[in-house]
Amino acid sequence: METELPLIWDGPADAETLLILAHGAGAPMDTDFMNYFAQSLSAAKIRILRFEFPYMALRREGHGRRPPNKQNILLDTWHKIIQIGKQAHKGPIYIGGKSMGGRMASMIADESQIDGLICLGYPFYAPGKMDKPRTDHLKCLHTRTLVLQGERDVMGSKENVDRFDLSTKIAFHWLSDGDHSLKPRKKSGYTEKENLDQAVSKIVTFLAEK
Repeated sequence: METELPLIWDGPADAETLLILAHGAGAPMDTDFMNYFAQSLSAAKIRILRFEFPYMALRREGHGRRPPNKQNILLDTWHKIIQIGKQAHKGPIYIGGKSMGGRMASMIADESQIDGLICLGYPFYAPGKMDKPRTDHLKCLHTRTLVLQGERDVMGSKENVDRFDLSTKIAFHWLSDGDHSLKPRKKSGYTEKENLDQAVSKIVTFLAEK
């Protein structure tokens, strides 16, 4: 079933930098999490483009809850969206996203001639399956990359990810006591807003470094 992919643009049209963000596997492009990053980064004069993969676009049209598309469709969608971005924006372009969206972006980053990659909660392995890491392509990644990761992420905790052999192009910023959505527990003494604001600040700095 074909469907038109919904897009959301945020931030100034004349911004120097464009960041294209994809959603995670289970939630759309306009969750509170995605909205927070889009709005905060656009306030920092960064142009933001969000989109939905075909299965999520069908959900939005009322076709019921659907599982993610096969990987080839997800990657093909990314290629199409990057071309839309390049047609609309002539300056630096970065790609990334939440969980699965960021993971798919990482798989085509090197071939896409973009300026960098930003992952919000990278799914290094499925919950409880650290013995089956999804890191082969990350060992030789050439694209400059920033990963914002919660310290206790069930798909990639700091303790576990530190054991992986990853490209030196990947920089990490660990959010204190954060889960897969960077949210800390109340007993930690940290707040969700503090972690999200810290992540936004790190992204702004990363984009400025070029």
